[in-house]
Amino acid sequence: MPYGTLYLIPVPLADEAAEASFTPYLTRVINGIDEYIVENEKTARKFLKQAGLEKAQRDLVMHDYGKHARDKADTAAFFRGLQAGKDVGLMSEAGCPGVADPGAAIVAEAHRRGINVVPLVGPSAILLALMASGFNGQSFAFHGYLPIDKAERAKKIKVLEQAAQRERQTQLFIETPFRNNQLLAEILRIGKPQTRLCVACNLTAADEQIVSQPLQLWRKGSYDFHKKPAIFLIF
Repeated sequence: MPYGTLYLIPVPLADEAAEASFTPYLTRVINGIDEYIVENEKTARKFLKQAGLEKAQRDLVMHDYGKHARDKADTAAFFRGLQAGKDVGLMSEAGCPGVADPGAAIVAEAHRRGINVVPLVGPSAILLALMASGFNGQSFAFHGYLPIDKAERAKKIKVLEQAAQRERQTQLFIETPFRNNQLLAEILRIGKPQTRLCVACNLTAADEQIVSQPLQLWRKGSYDFHKKPAIFLIF
């Protein structure tokens, strides 16, 4: 029997963004699947419903690969359905599975087992921020979280600024939302006036905010990104 397909199903980035996040094809796919590998079951079930799931939620099988279950999960069980010919969906807590997301390990294992992997179109905060920044979209690098230690973080910011200017490469990174303002203050303290910074905050939400300008203009304004999911870009 041929293996099933692992579908990579994006999840909206904001609660009210479901309508703008799902395609008709995605809706058809989820209505042909009754087994999922998910980072957050509550989030997954909510957005499956919003995406147009027609079958009863009680009939779904949910495998948990969230941070509290990941180390003790029976990973082999994730693939039994696939190897028996069933299609399975992979869902992150938000955005695209496998992109800055632990689902990448599931995708890698699927490839090792010879299982077909199909990514579906959907929102990625990294790509949306890059698109909206006006920075170089042909050469860019995502660095995840910067160091927590203040001295190490300052050093990393300088390295990223130098790489952006030397290679004309957009540098993207993130911070825990409650430390966004501290990170912004550090960038403004360290960076050169002509360095361009974009902060893309609450992407796809009703209060989405995207500011992209040189640091010399950032220093003249007042901004508050506290506790708001944001992507930082330097160019």
